[in-house]
Amino acid sequence: MIPSELDICTRHPSKTNDQKPEPARMSTPKSHQVRHDLLDAARALITERGWTAVSTRTLAQRAGVGPGLVHYHFASLNALLNEAALTGMAQVIDQALTHLPRTDPRQGLDQLLGKLDAYPPNDPATVLFTEAYLAATRDADLREGITELLQRLRTHLTAWLEDGGIAAPETTAHLLAATADGLMLHRSLDPDLTADQVAPVLHRLLNPPPAEEQR
Repeated sequence: MIPSELDICTRHPSKTNDQKPEPARMSTPKSHQVRHDLLDAARALITERGWTAVSTRTLAQRAGVGPGLVHYHFASLNALLNEAALTGMAQVIDQALTHLPRTDPRQGLDQLLGKLDAYPPNDPATVLFTEAYLAATRDADLREGITELLQRLRTHLTAWLEDGGIAAPETTAHLLAATADGLMLHRSLDPDLTADQVAPVLHRLLNPPPAEEQR
């Protein structure tokens, strides 16, 4: 499964490269809600203002909490932004994969492309991916987290394609994952780029192995 907010928090604790992990915080329904609100506020501000324009003060104001709670729940502002981006991206990927195992390759590809079409160029999810990719060029922790998400996506796609009898399932999964990523990012520049335009080309990838390889 694609990781949840809790999974990502466990694997990528709120720390920067030169900071020690924060001590465990007392978990109560209220503290969990504050943390959740901070992550939601961070995702909203990233898409509205851009990654580098988010400050501790504006984030706390949006979440309706005091600035001190930002650093109580997270080692740094950047750690909070990273976790917000990764959990948001994981949700998008999870939604795309939900019904994929119950489809054959061609049906699943059309379904996957249709889900991408549901995100217009100015959709917050599209902007979040774009902002996170740019920020990852300067942040090793964020880059590691995104790489892990993409690897999980490719692993799911590989298993699905292999079950469907597609040739070179792992290589094909890598190509489909890169194409899905590229479509989401390119549509922010070219809104006319749709699933209908690329589907015929991608369908050619979904061929069974040559007869000699099936023996």
